[in-house]
Amino acid sequence: MDESGTSAIAGLIDHTLLRADATYQQIDTLCQEALQYGFAAVCVQPVHVRRCVEALRGSSVKVCTVAGFPLGATLTSVKAFEAREAIASGATEIDMVIHIGALKSNDLAYVQDDIAAVVSICHQHGALCKVILETCLLSDMEKVNACRLAQAAGADFVKTSTGFSSGGATVEDVRLMRQTVGPAMGVKAAGGIRDLAALRAMIDAGANRIGASASVKIMQELLT
Repeated sequence: MDESGTSAIAGLIDHTLLRADATYQQIDTLCQEALQYGFAAVCVQPVHVRRCVEALRGSSVKVCTVAGFPLGATLTSVKAFEAREAIASGATEIDMVIHIGALKSNDLAYVQDDIAAVVSICHQHGALCKVILETCLLSDMEKVNACRLAQAAGADFVKTSTGFSSGGATVEDVRLMRQTVGPAMGVKAAGGIRDLAALRAMIDAGANRIGASASVKIMQELLT
């Protein structure tokens, strides 16, 4: 693959390290790798946002963080506060987890309002909001409902997974999400994408952003 093709794929990847035991040194390495390969963003826990902002200052690599992560069961006001504080620290992308229990209880108004509260904070400050559905816990109808609610709430992306539940992204889920939201909204596939073949399959299914912790391995595979 030529350099432009390699750069195009790197530019779809959120280079991710969300583990509880991530050290400062590992976060610094994450940022260095993101600069080296030209990834779209680093995705880290909120406590690491300022460190990443400093490491990436002057580059095109964005800093993404999470809200309501990984269970989605914190209060709406807390998710909105997390987003506001993260953006104040320099994050420009927020990946929030929906209230999965509310969705499964068919309390759709709650789910939409929960998303909209975070979207509002993000858009007031020029940040993107990606909405994590945790697809491994949902029926197909629930996935469709969640996508529609995220879209109605004005979110920028729907995202498959946290990577911390019982399963990650699948081609079938990405395809269903893309079919539901149409061409204009973003779809992020995350969770279990560990090689180039898996990444390509997700892109072919309709993903236009990939969350991965194996990003460097994928790029090395692409470059060999």
